[in-house]
Amino acid sequence: MTAEFVTARIARSAAEIGAAAWNSCANPDGSADCHPFTRFEFFAALESSHSASPETGWNPCHLALEGSGSVKAILPLYLKNHSLGEYVFDQGWAEALERAGGHYYPKLQASVPFTPVTGPRLLVAGGTQRAQVQEALLMAGMDAANRLKVSSLHVTFMTEAESSAAAACGFLLRTDQQFHWENEAYSSFENFLGHLSSSRRKNLRKERAAVREGGISFEWLAGNDITEAHWDAFFGFYMKTGSRKWGRPYLPREFFSQIGADMGGSVLLILARRGGRPIAGALNFIGERVLFGRNWGAGEFVPFLHFETCYYQAIEFAIANGLRKVEAGAQGPHKLLRGYRPVATHSAHYIFHDGLRSAVARYLSHERELVASAIAEAAQVAPFRKEE
Repeated sequence: MTAEFVTARIARSAAEIGAAAWNSCANPDGSADCHPFTRFEFFAALESSHSASPETGWNPCHLALEGSGSVKAILPLYLKNHSLGEYVFDQGWAEALERAGGHYYPKLQASVPFTPVTGPRLLVAGGTQRAQVQEALLMAGMDAANRLKVSSLHVTFMTEAESSAAAACGFLLRTDQQFHWENEAYSSFENFLGHLSSSRRKNLRKERAAVREGGISFEWLAGNDITEAHWDAFFGFYMKTGSRKWGRPYLPREFFSQIGADMGGSVLLILARRGGRPIAGALNFIGERVLFGRNWGAGEFVPFLHFETCYYQAIEFAIANGLRKVEAGAQGPHKLLRGYRPVATHSAHYIFHDGLRSAVARYLSHERELVASAIAEAAQVAPFRKEE
């Protein structure tokens, strides 16, 4: 660690660090269009609503580097006894170590809980030597993991530059893929469709027409336009769909009220209505001229309603508001057919057990090759006209 830093300490909540200190690291340039998922307000909402808490297996232990009377850098960190809500799957590693007689849990996880979105994980305040501080933050994270006697430290959905810094510190690198929509200065949704192949263009128009013929309209809500009644409706959809897909959704009702109150300017709620009655909704966040799709739910089944609400409405909003990209979350070969392109995601992993570390290193080397091939193949079969 450099001489500039006097202490590295663990904070048991984002609130313990405080909004001003946290956001000075998360948003060092003071941009009004900052990344929504690195902000203090998002972490505070997760923790105060008990979404990310010791009770749910997400025990906050954020690492802060301090010097000259202020916080210089933060690694958002959680002590975990499971691998749920991460979207970078390491359960196989855990099972291997357990079979060998070791203990994989607890582990340290540097991430935004329940949020598979790429963004800065090594949060560094302005006025410092960024590369040097990032290295110090990673080394302090490894030291904290060693002192806490955990099996490993994982930094997920980090930027590519951060992953390179982690590799230099001895972390193992992992890649995966997502599908993002890129705004090529389209003037309208129809203009975007004009860049797709004829067959895909027809299919998308059919899907959109089927939703319209079902008597469904859409409403874009942001900021103060989102009322508690809107959140009540959306939460009902979120619980119904989430409970059907993965048992119990991660986010309680109070989380949505809090982000609406504290981050309203970064929130877009898309509601689908039939006969004036809401029947489905998609929650999105806005930052860095990007629309991030996060949660979805529906009260009833309508063919193609998910695609329209989460993908096509998001594209229309991005075009109308001059946004450069739509990131629609994890999973997604079905997104490829709807104009979303493959991109790589990055994570870094430090494993203390020598045997497991060697085995995972071999596995990740092969996996990176497969992911690169999958991305290249997906790019070749993207639905754009061949001249694109």
